[in-house]
Amino acid sequence: MLQETFQGTWLPNITEKSAQRYVELDTGGRYVDQSWPEFAVAEIDCDVAGLIHWRADFIEALHVMASRQGQGVGRKLLSHAEQAIGAAGFAQARLETDTFNLRSQTLYKAVGYVEKDRYPDDEWDSGFTTVLFEKRL
Repeated sequence: MLQETFQGTWLPNITEKSAQRYVELDTGGRYVDQSWPEFAVAEIDCDVAGLIHWRADFIEALHVMASRQGQGVGRKLLSHAEQAIGAAGFAQARLETDTFNLRSQTLYKAVGYVEKDRYPDDEWDSGFTTVLFEKRL
Protein backbone atom coordinates (compact mmCIF):
# COMPACT_ATOMS: atom_id res chain seq x y z
CA MET A 1 0.00 0.00 0.00
CA LEU A 2 2.77 2.46 0.85
CA GLN A 3 4.47 1.67 -2.45
CA GLU A 4 1.23 2.42 -4.31
CA THR A 5 0.80 5.69 -2.41
CA PHE A 6 4.41 6.63 -3.07
CA GLN A 7 4.09 5.97 -6.80
CA GLY A 8 0.69 7.61 -7.23
CA THR A 9 0.92 10.58 -4.88
CA TRP A 10 4.52 11.45 -4.12
CA LEU A 11 6.61 10.28 -7.07
CA PRO A 12 4.95 12.65 -9.57
CA ASN A 13 5.75 15.59 -7.29
CA ILE A 14 9.19 14.97 -5.78
CA THR A 15 12.59 15.49 -7.33
CA GLU A 16 14.42 12.61 -8.95
CA LYS A 17 17.05 12.83 -6.19
CA SER A 18 14.38 12.55 -3.47
CA ALA A 19 12.76 9.58 -5.22
CA GLN A 20 16.10 7.80 -5.52
CA ARG A 21 16.87 8.41 -1.84
CA TYR A 22 13.40 7.08 -0.82
CA VAL A 23 13.99 3.87 -2.78
CA GLU A 24 17.64 3.37 -1.80
CA LEU A 25 16.96 3.92 1.91
CA ASP A 26 13.77 1.83 1.77
CA THR A 27 12.01 4.60 3.66
CA GLY A 28 8.55 3.06 3.34
CA GLY A 29 9.75 -0.41 4.27
CA ARG A 30 11.65 0.84 7.31
CA TYR A 31 8.58 2.83 8.44
CA VAL A 32 6.41 -0.30 8.20
CA ASP A 33 9.01 -2.44 10.00
CA GLN A 34 9.21 0.07 12.86
CA SER A 35 5.54 1.01 13.18
CA TRP A 36 3.27 -1.75 11.82
CA PRO A 37 2.11 -2.97 15.26
CA GLU A 38 0.57 0.48 15.78
CA PHE A 39 -1.37 0.52 12.47
CA ALA A 40 -5.14 0.26 12.30
CA VAL A 41 -6.09 -1.46 9.06
CA ALA A 42 -9.37 -1.30 7.15
CA GLU A 43 -10.42 -4.36 5.18
CA ILE A 44 -13.18 -4.77 2.63
CA ASP A 45 -14.05 -8.29 1.48
CA CYS A 46 -10.85 -9.60 3.14
CA ASP A 47 -8.67 -7.16 1.16
CA VAL A 48 -6.70 -4.35 2.77
CA ALA A 49 -8.39 -1.06 1.86
CA GLY A 50 -6.43 1.40 3.97
CA LEU A 51 -4.44 2.06 7.10
CA ILE A 52 -3.97 4.76 9.69
CA HIS A 53 -1.23 5.30 12.24
CA TRP A 54 -1.19 7.77 15.12
CA ARG A 55 0.91 8.56 18.16
CA ALA A 56 -0.54 10.63 21.01
CA ASP A 57 -2.70 13.27 19.26
CA PHE A 58 -0.80 13.22 15.95
CA ILE A 59 -1.92 11.16 12.95
CA GLU A 60 1.33 10.02 11.38
CA ALA A 61 -0.10 8.36 8.28
CA LEU A 62 -3.35 7.75 6.44
CA HIS A 63 -3.21 5.64 3.29
CA VAL A 64 -6.10 4.32 1.20
CA MET A 65 -5.68 1.97 -1.75
CA ALA A 66 -6.38 3.77 -5.02
CA SER A 67 -9.13 1.26 -5.84
CA ARG A 68 -10.88 2.17 -2.55
CA GLN A 69 -10.54 5.95 -2.64
CA GLY A 70 -13.84 7.81 -2.66
CA GLN A 71 -15.62 4.98 -0.80
CA GLY A 72 -15.44 6.43 2.71
CA VAL A 73 -12.45 4.38 3.87
CA GLY A 74 -10.38 7.45 4.76
CA ARG A 75 -13.26 8.99 6.69
CA LYS A 76 -13.83 5.82 8.69
CA LEU A 77 -10.15 5.44 9.49
CA LEU A 78 -9.95 9.07 10.60
CA SER A 79 -13.02 8.63 12.78
CA HIS A 80 -11.50 5.51 14.36
CA ALA A 81 -8.25 7.33 15.17
CA GLU A 82 -10.06 10.40 16.48
CA GLN A 83 -12.13 8.28 18.86
CA ALA A 84 -8.99 6.61 20.20
CA ILE A 85 -7.16 9.94 20.49
CA GLY A 86 -10.11 11.45 22.37
CA ALA A 87 -10.39 8.40 24.64
CA ALA A 88 -6.70 8.85 25.49
CA GLY A 89 -7.54 12.31 26.85
CA PHE A 90 -6.46 14.56 24.01
CA ALA A 91 -8.65 17.54 23.08
CA GLN A 92 -7.57 17.60 19.43
CA ALA A 93 -6.21 15.49 16.61
CA ARG A 94 -3.45 16.87 14.42
CA LEU A 95 -2.02 15.80 11.06
CA GLU A 96 0.03 17.11 8.16
CA THR A 97 -0.08 17.00 4.40
CA ASP A 98 1.65 18.93 1.65
CA THR A 99 0.17 21.72 -0.44
CA PHE A 100 0.23 19.67 -3.65
CA ASN A 101 -1.94 16.94 -2.06
CA LEU A 102 -5.30 18.58 -2.70
CA ARG A 103 -7.22 15.31 -2.35
CA SER A 104 -6.12 14.85 1.24
CA GLN A 105 -6.74 18.51 2.08
CA THR A 106 -10.28 18.22 0.73
CA LEU A 107 -10.95 15.17 2.91
CA TYR A 108 -9.50 16.73 6.04
CA LYS A 109 -11.52 19.92 5.64
CA ALA A 110 -14.70 17.92 4.91
CA VAL A 111 -14.42 16.06 8.22
CA GLY A 112 -13.73 19.16 10.29
CA TYR A 113 -9.99 19.74 10.26
CA VAL A 114 -8.84 23.37 10.19
CA GLU A 115 -5.55 24.60 8.78
CA LYS A 116 -3.31 25.86 11.59
CA ASP A 117 0.10 26.45 10.01
CA ARG A 118 2.32 26.11 6.94
CA TYR A 119 6.06 25.49 6.93
CA PRO A 120 8.78 24.03 4.68
CA ASP A 121 8.74 20.25 4.32
CA ASP A 122 12.32 19.25 5.02
CA GLU A 123 11.60 15.52 4.82
CA TRP A 124 11.42 15.32 1.03
CA ASP A 125 13.91 18.08 0.15
CA SER A 126 11.72 18.95 -2.84
CA GLY A 127 10.66 22.49 -1.97
CA PHE A 128 7.26 21.45 -0.62
CA THR A 129 5.20 23.33 1.90
CA THR A 130 3.64 21.29 4.68
CA VAL A 131 0.15 22.14 5.93
CA LEU A 132 -0.67 21.41 9.58
CA PHE A 133 -4.33 20.63 10.29
CA GLU A 134 -6.10 20.31 13.64
CA LYS A 135 -9.53 19.11 14.67
CA ARG A 136 -11.07 19.74 18.09
CA LEU A 137 -12.48 16.52 19.49
